[in-house]
Amino acid sequence: MGPAAGLAALLAVLALRAGDPAGAAARGDTFSALTSVARALGPERRLLTLLRRYLRGEEARLRDLTRFYDKVLSLHEDSATPVSNPLLAFTLIKRLQSDWRNVVHSLEASENIRALKDGYEKVEQDLPAFEDLEGAARALMRLQDVYMLNVKGLARGVFQRVAGSAVTDLYSPRRLFSLTADDCFQVGKVAYDMGDYYHAIPWLEEAVSLFRGSYGDWKTEDEASLEDALDHLAFAYFQAGNVSCALSLSREFLLYSPDNKRMARNVLKYEKLLAESPSQVVAEAVIQRPNVPHLQTRDTYEGLCQTLGSQPTHYQIPSLYCSYETNSSPYLLLQPVRKEVIHLEPYVVLYHDFVNDVEAQKIRGLAEPWLQRSVVASGEKQLPVEYRISKSAWLKDTVDPLLVTLDHRIGALTGLDVQPPYAEYLQVVNYGIGGHYEPHFDHATSPTSPLYRMKSGNRVATFMIYLSSVEAGGATAFIYANFSVPVVKNAALFWWNLHRSGEGDGDTLHAGCPVLVGDKWVANKWIHEYGQEFRRPCSSRPED
Repeated sequence: MGPAAGLAALLAVLALRAGDPAGAAARGDTFSALTSVARALGPERRLLTLLRRYLRGEEARLRDLTRFYDKVLSLHEDSATPVSNPLLAFTLIKRLQSDWRNVVHSLEASENIRALKDGYEKVEQDLPAFEDLEGAARALMRLQDVYMLNVKGLARGVFQRVAGSAVTDLYSPRRLFSLTADDCFQVGKVAYDMGDYYHAIPWLEEAVSLFRGSYGDWKTEDEASLEDALDHLAFAYFQAGNVSCALSLSREFLLYSPDNKRMARNVLKYEKLLAESPSQVVAEAVIQRPNVPHLQTRDTYEGLCQTLGSQPTHYQIPSLYCSYETNSSPYLLLQPVRKEVIHLEPYVVLYHDFVNDVEAQKIRGLAEPWLQRSVVASGEKQLPVEYRISKSAWLKDTVDPLLVTLDHRIGALTGLDVQPPYAEYLQVVNYGIGGHYEPHFDHATSPTSPLYRMKSGNRVATFMIYLSSVEAGGATAFIYANFSVPVVKNAALFWWNLHRSGEGDGDTLHAGCPVLVGDKWVANKWIHEYGQEFRRPCSSRPED
């Protein structure tokens, strides 16, 4: 199979199906791209229209009922109303025999609610699935972990990092948006259902606190109640080893629902456990954060996401510099690109204003109809995974002349052949709620990787373009090299994945930090070994 056929095979593996745009997000995948989340505003607007019609219908109905009530009440309030008057006597009999029956059995209320329900059923297929709610809840937990966010602060709409007694504002929204008790309960329940009591307990604690403060003020949209939150929190504490808290919460539950036999049995069970082991009355179990076996560099990764790592300043290392780059290319002579050398080993360069706003928007628009859940290589397969939350699309250079221009610009800057089959088509990525990509290599580390189906070698270099800005988070962190690069709108980040010997550069292990606030778009151009033999000659020296 030749290089061109290999490229076609790779794209088939990556599931880009011509003629099958993903215009409507697959149910269960809405949370994995912000553009899909934004698209969900459309169905909610339709639901708002339906609810407005329902409310107007109900308001008219209630006005008519109020009129009837006032009319009858006025007759009863007039003590001089004589039933001896045959007209009044007739209307009394008629009201009791006919009017009240018509009022009570009026179909108008049922017609109004039926119209609302019918409209909802038509919209329902376009609404996020329960998997989206789970994904969004896990995203909040991810942000909570990586950025050390306080749950109470998040519930108030405040993004604060809490480390001991130190509190740092990571993002100050123009408008505070707080979570309800039911919102917090749903996040906690997702963790609870996964057996993740480390995350479940603080969210359920906040739900209980908020439900207590508004007890008796039931809201139509709420799915849970104080009793539900107490029930889940009590069992979460029991599972975490804190029997004393479990008992206290269970007793509180019985104050609101004294006839609940299951909870009464739990109280007896907890009392017995504490009687047998009095030390547990004051013991407080330390709940460990769930382990992530595949992420051995978690602490370094999260530390780099929270800061800009140990990236040195240009004054400390003079070999790091900024310049106007032409790379001796006639293409760039009249319009050189601003180049900033970020790091030397690995060699990482940031090209500022590589694209302009119009070009960035055009690329996003070309990709949006084709976005599908991003996958990673797992052996010879490609699978969606929790450690990569985004959607992506592959754009051939035949889609729009802009993509040809982009290839020429990348080739001029890097001096590499970026035409297929020596480079992959442009991959455009939109990150989801808390979207991220945990530490990984861009180059293949296994001989069975699908990348080799292109028959053009490994990925020698990465050229990544930031197509948007974000308010907070989303940095690109190089784990072993211990530095990170914030999102710089319209800039492009370039680095070599392989040494000149063809061996992978371990220092290029990198990650896309979770997006705290904002809509992150990037475009990746992966350039392969073959075709670069005279552009980047090989070397047998490991240090090259």
